[in-house]
Amino acid sequence: MDRLVYTAYSGLRSRMAAQAAIANNMANASTIGFRGDKVAFEQLALRGGSVEARSLTAGEVIDADRKNGAVISTGRDLDIAMEGDAWMAVQAADGEEGYTRRGDLSISPSGVLQTGDGFPVIGGSGPITIPPASKVTIGPDGSVLVVPPGGELDKPQAVDKLKLVDPKGSETVKGTDNLLRVKGGGALPENLDAKVMGGKLEQSNVNITDTLVQMIENQRSYEVQAKLLASAKDMDDGGASLMRMP
Repeated sequence: MDRLVYTAYSGLRSRMAAQAAIANNMANASTIGFRGDKVAFEQLALRGGSVEARSLTAGEVIDADRKNGAVISTGRDLDIAMEGDAWMAVQAADGEEGYTRRGDLSISPSGVLQTGDGFPVIGGSGPITIPPASKVTIGPDGSVLVVPPGGELDKPQAVDKLKLVDPKGSETVKGTDNLLRVKGGGALPENLDAKVMGGKLEQSNVNITDTLVQMIENQRSYEVQAKLLASAKDMDDGGASLMRMP
């Protein structure tokens, strides 16, 4: 009977992990450049002696949904959408390099170019700092173009270039901060052919209807596992009653 308890209990834990991922996707359905979490379930068999017949279910977020979101036009100079599979390099909170599709850029009070969620954008030699300017735009190749105060608007100057990468061919994972990272550490090489679209933003790729269906299906699976635990308790109570018979 304890085999059933192992299976049901681990199933409950996995379904709770899946529910957390689904809830995170729903909460970020309108977040710029968000890629939905993907959960995988795996059977884990216990080894050794009398426990070999017991199996656990493990569920965890293993990756992000890589399909692109819809692109909308905003007309804002610092809004960009990456073309194809390009990702933009940013400095994560731990100082390491991460990658994002979020293109709603802004300039902080200290002059650092940052994403909408506050991560500094990385250029040729670290975080990009914007000098005083009357106009700042992003070129198709990721060049950061500025017009100095009093300068001619049709003659911008390049001060740096966004580091754009392509994760194809590298093993990458999505972190809890919604940034893509190289599994095991390190950084992706720059893709010099990557392009961006100015004045546009990529929306979240979360389909809210599909996510709601996933939530309902996951809840039903959770209820099944809970019923299995209740059945195990009933069998245990029945066996104990038989042992008490004179």
